[in-house]
Amino acid sequence: MELNIKSEVQLNDGKKMPLFGLGTWQSKPDEITKAVSAALDAGYRHIDTAAIYGNEHVIGDILQERIKAGKMKREDVYITTKLWITQMAKDAVVPALKKSLEKLQLDYVDLYLIHGPAGLVSREDGTPMPLTKDGMLDIKSYDLTETWKGMEDCVKAGLAKSIGLSNFNSKQVTTILDKANIKPVTNQVECHCYFQQNKLEEFCKPYGIVLTAYAPIGSPSRPSKTDDEPVLLEDPVVKDIAKKYNKTTAQVLLRFLLQRGIVVIPKSVTPSRIKSNSELYDFELVAEDMIKLRSIDKKDRLFESFKNKGADKHPDYPFHEEF
Repeated sequence: MELNIKSEVQLNDGKKMPLFGLGTWQSKPDEITKAVSAALDAGYRHIDTAAIYGNEHVIGDILQERIKAGKMKREDVYITTKLWITQMAKDAVVPALKKSLEKLQLDYVDLYLIHGPAGLVSREDGTPMPLTKDGMLDIKSYDLTETWKGMEDCVKAGLAKSIGLSNFNSKQVTTILDKANIKPVTNQVECHCYFQQNKLEEFCKPYGIVLTAYAPIGSPSRPSKTDDEPVLLEDPVVKDIAKKYNKTTAQVLLRFLLQRGIVVIPKSVTPSRIKSNSELYDFELVAEDMIKLRSIDKKDRLFESFKNKGADKHPDYPFHEEF
């Protein structure tokens, strides 16, 4: 499989998306400047952000600086951002994207995603995580098909080239597909060797919906990590394969997903690691090693966001379903 850092996947709307990008969740503004600059220098052409990450303005500054200096053109980089879950009323979608575009200093994004299906109440003060008096999330169930119409309006207005989903289960994807005029091009979900998402991948394939993997190396720095959880980067099977190819375990884990045709957006703020994560194109995992890596699937999520705040009581909580 001939892949390089510019390899793209064909989307169901006729556009193309780079298979490899930089994730920017949990990255502080000063870290982001270094990270995005290092990524662009290393040849990355896909940057993933979101309204809730609070770093769109920093990414915008870096892009503008490079574009103005003639180092790159707008069309050289693929930018993804996401609609936050307090802004899921149909009429709130376009204004939310316009706000993101203002921060990014762009006329359009290449991809706009609904960050998740389980909405929260939109408050006048704009708080992103509204809580009830007892400290639980102030949840609200939005009509997802109406939210999707708002997403389609973003495409019609030329503000987003493509639109998609994040953290949706198969039933919720079906809900969107049943009413969609423009199909979602991707579903961005947790996906790595310990949580391989084979069933969701198979479900999405007939509709041309590509999976995008967040936490593709197991998110070792995630806030919810406990000491007794196995660390994917230290898995003996992965370590053996890495040794065989003279690669890091992270490189093996990323290459595994790329060979499945899954888009990967590893997050790092360390320039050396950002470069190392992109060095995936001088080796190919043979079938035997792909099978070994498939065998370590634990089908266990690492992320079940805000369960302690009552997220799992939401009628649209996506993770009660198997896939």
